[in-house]
Amino acid sequence: MSEEKNVPQRQEPSLSELLKIRRGKLKELQDAGQDPFQVTKFDWDHTSAQIKEQFDALEGQAVKVAGRLMSKRGMGKVSFCDLQDRDGRIQLYARQDEMDEAVYKKFKKYDIGDIVGVEGEVFRTQRGEMSVRARNIILLSKSLLPLPEKYHGLTDRETRYRQRYVDLMVNPEVKRNFVIRSQFIKSMREYLDNMGYIEVETPVLNTIAGGAAARPFVTHHNTLDIDMYMRIATELPLKRLIVGGMDRVYEIGRIFRNEGMDPKHNPEFTTVELYQAYADFHDMMDIAEGIISGAAQKILGTYQVEWQGEQIDLTPGWRRLTMVDAVKEYLGIDFGAITDDAEAVAAAKAVGVELADAAEKTWGNALYACFDQRVEEKLIQPTFITMYPVEVSPLTKRSPEDPRLTERFELFVCHSELANAYSELNDPIDQRHRFEKQVEQRERGDDETEMLDEDFLTALEYGMPPTGGMGMGIDRCVMLLTGADSIRDVILFPTMKPLD
Repeated sequence: MSEEKNVPQRQEPSLSELLKIRRGKLKELQDAGQDPFQVTKFDWDHTSAQIKEQFDALEGQAVKVAGRLMSKRGMGKVSFCDLQDRDGRIQLYARQDEMDEAVYKKFKKYDIGDIVGVEGEVFRTQRGEMSVRARNIILLSKSLLPLPEKYHGLTDRETRYRQRYVDLMVNPEVKRNFVIRSQFIKSMREYLDNMGYIEVETPVLNTIAGGAAARPFVTHHNTLDIDMYMRIATELPLKRLIVGGMDRVYEIGRIFRNEGMDPKHNPEFTTVELYQAYADFHDMMDIAEGIISGAAQKILGTYQVEWQGEQIDLTPGWRRLTMVDAVKEYLGIDFGAITDDAEAVAAAKAVGVELADAAEKTWGNALYACFDQRVEEKLIQPTFITMYPVEVSPLTKRSPEDPRLTERFELFVCHSELANAYSELNDPIDQRHRFEKQVEQRERGDDETEMLDEDFLTALEYGMPPTGGMGMGIDRCVMLLTGADSIRDVILFPTMKPLD
């Protein structure tokens, strides 16, 4: 066998060496009285997108742009760079004999990641690329850490969520989700404001965690020396405002639930809750459909979206199906023909559906368990499931036709719940009884049931008009509109397990 020749390999500098080099460059600038961190502002007048959109009018005109250097190429006296600003990227063309020589030599030492301000003219290169011909380049901030080389793809997803600032830098397409999120919230506000709703704010810290079935986060107030709960819903304070005569209110707010994390759940998330006096859950269905379909048309220009591998049609006129009919259609059990609790539980068990240990063995709990375990997963196109059992709807008005059921709906798209709404329970005597049932269930070991809120019962005793109310998950609506697989892709800073 022939002996291999030892070919000397060029050693790439290690990260620690790169850090030293960049800090050395910073010190050199500071020693020369040119500390970039002392620059307080730069008056840019155009973005990359504006230059490209208005190129014909701007060609040959002076512009000022600012952003981050994402690449550098070229040799000697001519350099090309990609500058990234809030709107995208534009090429910079820097030539030593077209600018101050000292400025050009300083620019040659700038690193990828540095933030610069550029004065120059708009022009098109010989290859036809819209660019800025630099006349002056000012270092506005020194990047002391090199940008990651291989940041694309799913392999580094964890790091992308932990360091969203780097994710946004090197994967500019990520920003689209958050632009759509902002546009969705704006569209929803306009929709509700135009209906005469008032946007309000309610407490995040409460002495009682109410308005939802969820485990709260507990914190402590030192001065009062009491434990407090971070809100799990905004429902009960908002309904107090309905009692007070604010007939149409909504709140867009952060909610905190001490629960597990998966592609649909983050311990803190954002909802809109809205309440309308003299309305019922049918009105809430119209509003839910109007907000989401209207936003799709306004933001995306279409009712057709792709989510979780499915083609979803958001054209108004969504399906409305009672829970009894849904279980009959998808599971073949007709709870409408069953009147006995034991028979209902047996029918559920016959198809492999078991009730939770803490749940009473009732017709309503059997119906809900069948839906929850076997039907929900089959709902792809937008569907309102209506008329929920009273056992799982402690704040909802009973159906006049069937007191075992309530005037409630949940909206499902792609087997994900996007909204939950009621004809609100306004009978304080019935509400007290329902709260007491929840307390009994809590005592049987279910720590996600409602707490008894005496002040809310007092409010109801003053009289609350018939009211429709709804909670909608903003994160999931944005997932639908952006095609995101995980809630972490639509929350800028999702909850992450500490690295240590």
